[in-house]
Amino acid sequence: MFIIPSSIINVLAGYTLDRCLGDPSWLPHPIVLFGKMISKGEHALNKGTYRKIKGFLLAVFLVLLVFFCTQCILQLCAILSPWLNSVLQILLIFYCLAGTTLIREVRDVFFALDRSLEEGRQQVARIVGRDTTQLSEQEVRKAALETLAENLSDGVIAPLFWYILLGVPGMMAYKMVNTLDSMIGYHSERYLHFGCFAARLDDVANYIPARLTALLMVIASGRPSLLLFVKKYGSCHASPNSGYPESALAGILDCRFGGPHIYFGELFDKPYIGSNDRLLTTNDMKVAIRINRLTELQMIIITIALQYFIHCW
Repeated sequence: MFIIPSSIINVLAGYTLDRCLGDPSWLPHPIVLFGKMISKGEHALNKGTYRKIKGFLLAVFLVLLVFFCTQCILQLCAILSPWLNSVLQILLIFYCLAGTTLIREVRDVFFALDRSLEEGRQQVARIVGRDTTQLSEQEVRKAALETLAENLSDGVIAPLFWYILLGVPGMMAYKMVNTLDSMIGYHSERYLHFGCFAARLDDVANYIPARLTALLMVIASGRPSLLLFVKKYGSCHASPNSGYPESALAGILDCRFGGPHIYFGELFDKPYIGSNDRLLTTNDMKVAIRINRLTELQMIIITIALQYFIHCW
């Protein structure tokens, strides 16, 4: 008799919830709690001397706390009821996947830009960390698509990668790593020392997922020759990882990403990815979203296949 492993059912259910719901504003989200924990720790520790050590201790403590707390809660639920354990795992997987919400946000940026430049700037400010008040229409579109590519790795591929390796606790721990980086992993004066370890930890956690994302995007495009483009431009980014999914999308769209941006009032001159500085259009957004969806689907299939292999083994 063929029995579907519960881990496969959990992944499929969590992914389906993300596809249907995204991140509804009415639903409490653990990432909000992560943010509050990081903020309190940062305000308490990011001052005086030994800031690198303090930042290191905060990051390690929070990541381990999330991993072991998740593991303990799931084990307790398993003792009380296998059904309760399964429902909680589905919910946490759903929370860790952020593909649908990002796609909606990027689509809204392009639609807002069709109404006015100011609306486009306000909408893109919801998903990027840079100063958007002076962006041109081209820069708004570029910022949205760069974020779409980068967060395909952070929001879908990497969480599933860590789920394969360490289960739901690993998935949750990864989200804490990613949240730490998004809040304190900047090269600004305030976070340069305190957020140094958080940024490096995120680089390590995303090293394989970022490159896997680029590979799956190229496969989704049906143009394997773009791997040469990714190889050429993947390292052309301030981040050791973000350039790979961004270069994959730049190659697919035959456009140019990167260039100077303002973060927290400071100018950062990012290298260019690609050479064709053509005008981006709404059709480019539609192509990018299609590639995202196909890439997500490939990763879900990989996850399910590996879970079935582990179950049979």
